[in-house]
Amino acid sequence: MNEFTFAYPTKVYFGEGTAEKALKAELERAGQTVMLAYGGGSVKSNGIYDEIRGILEEAGKEIIDFSGIMPNPTYAKVQEGAALAKENGVDFILALGGGSVIDCCKVISAQAKLEQDIWTMEYADYKFPTDGLPVGAVVTASGTGAEMNSGAVITCEDKNWKGPILGTAPVFAVLDPSYTASVPKMQVLSGAFDTLSHAMETDLGNSDKDNVSDDVALAVMRNTVVNMRRLLTDINDMQARGNLMWDSAMAENGILKVGHLTDFQAHQIEHQLGAYTDCNHGQGLAVIHPVYYRHIVNDAREKFTRFAKEVFGKDTAEEGIEALAAFIKECGLPTRLSELRSKTEITPELLRSIADTSNIIKCGPRELTKDEIYDILTECM
Repeated sequence: MNEFTFAYPTKVYFGEGTAEKALKAELERAGQTVMLAYGGGSVKSNGIYDEIRGILEEAGKEIIDFSGIMPNPTYAKVQEGAALAKENGVDFILALGGGSVIDCCKVISAQAKLEQDIWTMEYADYKFPTDGLPVGAVVTASGTGAEMNSGAVITCEDKNWKGPILGTAPVFAVLDPSYTASVPKMQVLSGAFDTLSHAMETDLGNSDKDNVSDDVALAVMRNTVVNMRRLLTDINDMQARGNLMWDSAMAENGILKVGHLTDFQAHQIEHQLGAYTDCNHGQGLAVIHPVYYRHIVNDAREKFTRFAKEVFGKDTAEEGIEALAAFIKECGLPTRLSELRSKTEITPELLRSIADTSNIIKCGPRELTKDEIYDILTECM
């Protein structure tokens, strides 16, 4: 394993009914004014909003609502939230939702402490925030692992860009599988596939044969596949949902990444696909992964063979990739770009633009070219 320093900043409260315990313990250290941030109306219709707000009120907190955080959160929404936090002297941000809400709040946290535009700071000046409002996360839709780190994925609509911005890691996270009960089946499976993608791409990075992180990643992959199949049989299986929640956390808390470099090329391609089309992240990954893997199978044959044997019980690298493709179809996830729900018509010209603006990973099995990314996207049609 390569040299590393590992820190895990987020305290996790896992299990049914843990929100009240977590908030009562953590809010003692929070300031008076709490921004309660969430997305659409689902947390209100399922009662989670009222429950969490009631705990905050009981603790005597002043509550500032910030609603309407969209899937694929936009930079404009980040700036709106940061302005609201500054205007109201917010002391603490509580993200109530899935990865999009949590990502948005992590960047709001940092931007609220800055005078400088955070995108310019990170991408023009190559500096990163060192301070932010404290953030807590109550997860209502799992898969991204956003509650486990400081990274966020934000869409800048005016730039046709979707990518990482570093913000503030949550100081605590509530992982209650019962809070995911009202999440639609396809959204649950899409989120779980994002978890699978995180573990696969982490494993594909450069590492020694005896790397502990790779062994843990394979275990997370196997468990994710097993529990996704359990949900295909019974979408209300709370044990399976809980397992997938912890798989998601494990995939993004840094444990799988220590001691080696990672790949994440499929994520980079999907980010730009999402920037241009606003498609569902997990579903976009489901379309891209098998095609990308067919392109690089000869560059990481040993790893793909191990993946095939340990995750899907197959003998060869190629059989493992085809088993992954079959599993995606088994789950009812999209297998072609034409099956994605997109606000934009997907044309060859659009795919060319996506390819030309995709970030290229230099530490994966092989460095792609823009033309090869275009070929991969074309084969996904």
